[in-house]
Parts: sequence; C-alpha cells; structure tokens
Amino acid sequence: MGEHDIQTRFQELPAAVREKVDTVLTDAKIAVKLKIAEILADPAEHAEHAVTTAGRVGAKSGEVSELTAIMPLKPNGAERLRKFFTLVGGNLAGAGQVGTLHNMRFVFLDNDTKLLFATAYDGEWDPYIDDFATKIPEFMDYLFGNVEGWPGITSPAVKDFITQHQIPAEAWFVSHPNITVAEANRLKRQDAAVQTFVDALN
Repeated sequence: MGEHDIQTRFQELPAAVREKVDTVLTDAKIAVKLKIAEILADPAEHAEHAVTTAGRVGAKSGEVSELTAIMPLKPNGAERLRKFFTLVGGNLAGAGQVGTLHNMRFVFLDNDTKLLFATAYDGEWDPYIDDFATKIPEFMDYLFGNVEGWPGITSPAVKDFITQHQIPAEAWFVSHPNITVAEANRLKRQDAAVQTFVDALN
C-alpha cells in the first residue's frame, strides 16, 4: 500500500482519533499513525487488550498479569544458579505445579551481580505469590535463596521484599488475554479427544 493510500485511510478514521494520534505521535510515519489510530478506533479490539492493574503491583490484560523484578545476587549466587539451570537443561517444568503460571524466566545482569525474574500468570498478584508459597516453597527458596536479603517464600515479609524489587511494565500485550492456564489445558484435552475420535474413524 502506497503512502497516498495510507494517508487516505488515515483521513477516513474519526477526527477525534486522528487528532489524538497526531498530537502524541508527532514524529511517527503515517503508516505507524494509521495502525495506532485503527486500534484506537476499534473499541472491541482495544477493550479486549485493555491494560489494568494486577493488584498490589504490575499490569494485567484480561486474565493474564505480569511480574518483572530485578534483585541483587549474593556473591557466587549466579554461579550456583547457573549450575542448577545447567543440571535441569534450563527446564523448570516443576514450576507447572503452580496452576496459574504461564511462563517465567531468569536472566543474569550486570556481570552476574543481579537477577532478572520475569513471569506471566493468571489472576491477581497476592494469590499468585501465595501459590508459590504453598505449591513449591522449597523450589522457590532454593532459587531465590541466592538473592541478597531473601526472607523466604513463606515469610510475612516476602511480599514487601518482592514489591521493593518489582518494576511494573509500562506497556503489556497478551495475544489471548482471556485464556487462562486452566482454559488452555481444557482446550488441549478437548483437541486431543477430537483427534482421537477422528483417528478412530479413519
């Protein structure tokens, strides 16, 4: 699509939307302005991916929330964690016992002096932390025991500790914000059952 066509499509959008986009994205190309304006002009699309609060801290889109924290590591903490991650091949499958967990990742920063922990999960912040404390407390304390000042996942101080190091996302996107882990598992089972039925017919 040529720039003239893009400009035409942009002009066809509601004036209030165009004005809002032009005011904020003064230095953006018209193609970018068009994409953003089209999203803003589509209430259903915009509402489906609306970003709200995850509770105590963090962002939430639909049923899915995010948590990102950067924490100082103890001396040799990165080395100890790296040995563990190597042992399990980087696979943290045991964390699946937390039934609201979509994903989580650990990254070493600043010459192995800091740990970046990032995760996506279903629901609100407080129940998510409670899930870790009840489902996999030993696993959490083994990993985060390498962090300076870690009070322990079952400690009354752990939530304050996490919030002190959490960095809320400024922007957040989830492809399917209303599909929880439980719903995804249900859909997988349903698909497997249908496939088994289809295979039996052949």
